[in-house]
Amino acid sequence: MPAIMEKKEAHRLVDSLPETATWEDLMHQIYVRETIERGLEDSRSGRTKDVSEVREKYGFSS
Repeated sequence: MPAIMEKKEAHRLVDSLPETATWEDLMHQIYVRETIERGLEDSRSGRTKDVSEVREKYGFSS
C-alpha cells in the first residue's frame, strides 16, 4: 500500500527544487522519495534478505 502523502512534505519537496526544475525533475524526486519510503517500510516489516542470500542467488561469492 502506498505511503500517505502529507501536503507539507509535498510542498517541502517542491520548494527544495531549483527555480529551473522541470516536471521531469519533480517526478524523479517523487519516485526517489517513494522508493525510499517503500524500502524503509519493507525493512521495518522484516521483508528483507541477507546479502549473502542475494549473492548466492546471483552467483557472487563473498
